[in-house]
Amino acid sequence: MPQVKALIKTNKGEMGILLDGDKAPISVENFVQYAKDGHYNGTVFHRVIPNFMIQGGGYIADGSQKDTRDSIKNEADNGLKNEPGTLAMARTSVVDSATSQFFINLQNNSFLDHGGRDFGYAVFGKIESGMDVVNVIAAEATGAKGAHSQDCPLNDVVIESITVVE
Repeated sequence: MPQVKALIKTNKGEMGILLDGDKAPISVENFVQYAKDGHYNGTVFHRVIPNFMIQGGGYIADGSQKDTRDSIKNEADNGLKNEPGTLAMARTSVVDSATSQFFINLQNNSFLDHGGRDFGYAVFGKIESGMDVVNVIAAEATGAKGAHSQDCPLNDVVIESITVVE
Protein backbone atom coordinates (compact mmCIF):
# COMPACT_ATOMS: atom_id res chain seq x y z
CA MET A 1 0.00 0.00 0.00
CA PRO A 2 1.48 3.39 -0.95
CA GLN A 3 1.47 6.56 1.07
CA VAL A 4 -2.00 7.96 1.72
CA LYS A 5 -3.03 11.49 2.62
CA ALA A 6 -5.93 12.29 4.92
CA LEU A 7 -7.49 15.31 6.55
CA ILE A 8 -8.56 15.40 10.21
CA LYS A 9 -11.19 18.08 10.80
CA THR A 10 -11.73 19.02 14.45
CA ASN A 11 -13.62 21.77 16.22
CA LYS A 12 -10.16 23.32 16.86
CA GLY A 13 -8.97 23.27 13.23
CA GLU A 14 -7.64 20.91 10.58
CA MET A 15 -4.61 18.63 10.35
CA GLY A 16 -3.25 17.17 7.14
CA ILE A 17 -1.65 13.77 7.64
CA LEU A 18 0.53 11.48 5.56
CA LEU A 19 0.11 7.77 6.25
CA ASP A 20 3.02 5.44 5.52
CA GLY A 21 1.42 2.46 3.82
CA ASP A 22 4.80 1.06 2.84
CA LYS A 23 6.16 0.66 6.38
CA ALA A 24 2.85 0.24 8.24
CA PRO A 25 0.40 -1.35 5.77
CA ILE A 26 -1.80 -3.06 8.38
CA SER A 27 -2.13 0.05 10.55
CA VAL A 28 -2.76 2.34 7.57
CA GLU A 29 -5.36 0.00 6.04
CA ASN A 30 -7.06 -0.21 9.46
CA PHE A 31 -7.09 3.58 9.97
CA VAL A 32 -8.29 4.24 6.40
CA GLN A 33 -11.13 1.75 6.78
CA TYR A 34 -12.29 3.34 10.05
CA ALA A 35 -12.13 6.76 8.35
CA LYS A 36 -14.09 5.60 5.29
CA ASP A 37 -16.69 3.94 7.53
CA GLY A 38 -17.24 7.26 9.34
CA HIS A 39 -16.15 5.73 12.65
CA TYR A 40 -14.12 8.78 13.68
CA ASN A 41 -16.91 11.30 13.01
CA GLY A 42 -17.97 12.72 16.36
CA THR A 43 -15.26 11.04 18.40
CA VAL A 44 -13.12 13.13 20.73
CA PHE A 45 -9.53 13.50 21.77
CA HIS A 46 -10.17 12.00 25.21
CA ARG A 47 -6.60 11.95 26.53
CA VAL A 48 -4.33 14.99 26.38
CA ILE A 49 -1.00 15.00 28.17
CA PRO A 50 1.19 18.08 27.51
CA ASN A 51 4.74 17.29 26.42
CA PHE A 52 3.69 13.71 25.68
CA MET A 53 0.74 13.05 23.33
CA ILE A 54 -2.93 13.57 22.43
CA GLN A 55 -5.13 10.48 21.94
CA GLY A 56 -8.46 9.95 20.25
CA GLY A 57 -10.55 7.85 17.93
CA GLY A 58 -12.48 5.67 20.33
CA TYR A 59 -14.85 7.69 22.51
CA ILE A 60 -17.68 10.14 21.90
CA ALA A 61 -18.25 13.27 23.99
CA ASP A 62 -20.54 11.57 26.53
CA GLY A 63 -17.65 9.27 27.47
CA SER A 64 -19.02 6.12 25.87
CA GLN A 65 -16.71 3.98 23.79
CA LYS A 66 -17.59 3.21 20.18
CA ASP A 67 -17.71 -0.35 18.92
CA THR A 68 -14.62 -1.45 17.00
CA ARG A 69 -13.53 -4.17 14.65
CA ASP A 70 -11.09 -6.85 15.77
CA SER A 71 -7.65 -5.74 16.90
CA ILE A 72 -4.72 -5.69 14.48
CA LYS A 73 -1.12 -6.90 14.46
CA ASN A 74 1.32 -4.46 16.04
CA GLU A 75 3.77 -3.07 13.46
CA ALA A 76 6.03 -1.23 15.94
CA ASP A 77 9.05 -3.04 14.48
CA ASN A 78 8.67 -1.16 11.16
CA GLY A 79 11.55 1.28 11.78
CA LEU A 80 9.34 4.35 12.26
CA LYS A 81 9.96 6.29 15.48
CA ASN A 82 7.61 8.00 17.96
CA GLU A 83 8.89 11.48 17.10
CA PRO A 84 7.08 14.84 17.37
CA GLY A 85 4.11 15.01 15.00
CA THR A 86 3.91 11.29 14.28
CA LEU A 87 0.72 9.24 14.58
CA ALA A 88 0.83 5.87 16.33
CA MET A 89 -1.70 3.20 17.19
CA ALA A 90 -2.90 3.21 20.80
CA ARG A 91 -3.17 -0.18 22.49
CA THR A 92 -3.51 -1.86 25.86
CA SER A 93 -0.73 -3.82 27.57
CA VAL A 94 -1.51 -6.60 25.08
CA VAL A 95 0.90 -6.18 22.13
CA ASP A 96 -1.61 -6.87 19.34
CA SER A 97 -4.60 -4.99 20.82
CA ALA A 98 -4.86 -1.81 18.68
CA THR A 99 -8.24 -1.08 17.12
CA SER A 100 -9.42 2.45 16.24
CA GLN A 101 -7.59 4.64 18.76
CA PHE A 102 -4.48 6.55 17.77
CA PHE A 103 -2.28 9.20 19.29
CA ILE A 104 -0.15 12.07 18.04
CA ASN A 105 3.26 12.42 19.65
CA LEU A 106 4.05 15.90 20.99
CA GLN A 107 7.74 15.20 21.58
CA ASN A 108 10.34 12.51 21.02
CA ASN A 109 8.82 9.53 22.84
CA SER A 110 11.55 7.03 22.03
CA PHE A 111 10.57 4.91 25.05
CA LEU A 112 7.45 3.98 23.01
CA ASP A 113 9.57 2.70 20.10
CA HIS A 114 10.02 -0.99 19.38
CA GLY A 115 12.31 -2.54 21.98
CA GLY A 116 12.35 0.59 24.16
CA ARG A 117 10.49 -1.03 27.05
CA ASP A 118 8.43 -3.66 25.27
CA PHE A 119 7.29 -4.37 21.71
CA GLY A 120 6.36 -0.71 21.29
CA TYR A 121 3.65 1.40 19.68
CA ALA A 122 3.30 1.31 15.89
CA VAL A 123 3.91 4.63 14.15
CA PHE A 124 1.95 4.77 10.89
CA GLY A 125 1.92 8.40 9.81
CA LYS A 126 2.84 12.01 10.48
CA ILE A 127 1.32 15.48 10.55
CA GLU A 128 2.05 17.32 7.29
CA SER A 129 0.11 20.47 8.13
CA GLY A 130 -1.73 21.72 11.17
CA MET A 131 0.81 21.06 13.92
CA ASP A 132 -0.42 24.38 15.34
CA VAL A 133 -3.84 22.73 15.79
CA VAL A 134 -2.19 19.77 17.56
CA ASN A 135 -0.50 22.26 19.91
CA VAL A 136 -3.83 24.04 20.59
CA ILE A 137 -5.36 20.68 21.56
CA ALA A 138 -2.31 19.87 23.69
CA ALA A 139 -2.85 23.11 25.64
CA GLU A 140 -6.47 22.28 26.57
CA ALA A 141 -7.25 22.24 30.29
CA THR A 142 -7.70 18.64 31.46
CA GLY A 143 -9.03 16.73 34.42
CA ALA A 144 -11.45 13.99 35.38
CA LYS A 145 -14.50 13.79 33.12
CA GLY A 146 -17.00 10.98 32.70
CA ALA A 147 -15.32 7.61 32.55
CA HIS A 148 -11.88 9.21 32.38
CA SER A 149 -10.17 9.74 35.72
CA GLN A 150 -7.64 12.28 34.46
CA ASP A 151 -6.07 13.92 31.39
CA CYS A 152 -9.44 14.38 29.65
CA PRO A 153 -10.04 17.80 28.04
CA LEU A 154 -12.65 19.62 30.10
CA ASN A 155 -14.00 21.17 26.89
CA ASP A 156 -14.74 18.62 24.16
CA VAL A 157 -12.16 18.40 21.38
CA VAL A 158 -14.26 16.78 18.65
CA ILE A 159 -13.02 14.98 15.57
CA GLU A 160 -15.70 16.11 13.13
CA SER A 161 -14.38 13.90 10.32
CA ILE A 162 -11.35 12.16 8.90
CA THR A 163 -11.33 12.18 5.12
CA VAL A 164 -8.96 10.09 3.02
CA VAL A 165 -7.71 12.20 0.12
CA GLU A 166 -5.39 9.64 -1.49
